[in-house]
Amino acid sequence: MLVLLPPSEGKAPSGRGAPLKPESLSLPGLAEARQAVLDELVELCAADEEKARDVLGLSDGLRGEVAKNTELRTAGARPAGQIYTGVLYDALDLASLDATAKKRAARSLLVFSGLWGAVRVTDRIPSYRCSMGVKLPGLGALGGHWRTPMASVLPEAAGNGLVLDLRSSAYTAAWKPKGEVAGRTASVRVLHAPTRKVVSHFNKATKGRIVRSLMESGAVPSGPAELVEALRDLGYVVEVAAPAGAGRAWTLDVLVSEIH
Repeated sequence: MLVLLPPSEGKAPSGRGAPLKPESLSLPGLAEARQAVLDELVELCAADEEKARDVLGLSDGLRGEVAKNTELRTAGARPAGQIYTGVLYDALDLASLDATAKKRAARSLLVFSGLWGAVRVTDRIPSYRCSMGVKLPGLGALGGHWRTPMASVLPEAAGNGLVLDLRSSAYTAAWKPKGEVAGRTASVRVLHAPTRKVVSHFNKATKGRIVRSLMESGAVPSGPAELVEALRDLGYVVEVAAPAGAGRAWTLDVLVSEIH
C-alpha cells in the first residue's frame, strides 16, 4: 500500500542535524528534477527578497521564509515526518506510533512537495517554503515540472498494491494515476454527515486519523474495495462515491458526524 499525502505549509524548524544529502533521498529518479528546483529556489531567494516573496506568495510577515530558503544546502536536516506539521500531521502523530506501525509508515507514506517532488517520512530534509502552486521564473509551474519524472517514478513506487491518494488538489497536478494503476487507486473525501459538505479542518484531521488507524492496524488492503472493508472494520462510515472505470480512480466518502 502506498499512501500519498500533501505536505504542510508551515513546517517545524530544521534543527541542528547534519545538512541535506540529496543523494540520500528516496525515489532517486527524481534527483535531477529536485536539483533543478533547489538550485533556482536558493538563487532566487538569495538574489532578491521582494521578488522571491512575490513568486512564493508570501505575506510581509513571512519574510523569514525567504531567508530560510537561502540556507537549504547548509541547514540541519530532520526526518520529513518531523518537519511537516499542521492538522493532518498532528492527527497522524507519527512520533507516538509503536515501532511496528512506524516501520509500516516508513514503507507506505509518501509526502508530495513542490521542492522535493515526493519524499518518504524518514527522508532527512531541511525546513523550507515552496508549494506546488509556485511558478518559478526559470522552471515555470512546479506541477508541470514534476509531471514527467513522476510519470515513471511513481508507478514503480506504487508496485502492485493499493494507492491511497489523500493529496490536496494542488499536489495532484504533479502526478495523476493512469491505466491499471488508476484502477487500484482510491481518493478520499471527508464529509460532514448531516450536510454532506467538506469542511477543511476536520477533513485534514480525519485523513490523519485514517492513516494512523491503517498503520496501527496493520491492514494491507489490496485494492479500493478491500480498503472500504478495512476502514469499516476500523469504525469509519464509508460510501463508494465513484468506483473506478477504465483508467479512472475510485472516490470514497468518509462520513463524520462530529466536527473535531
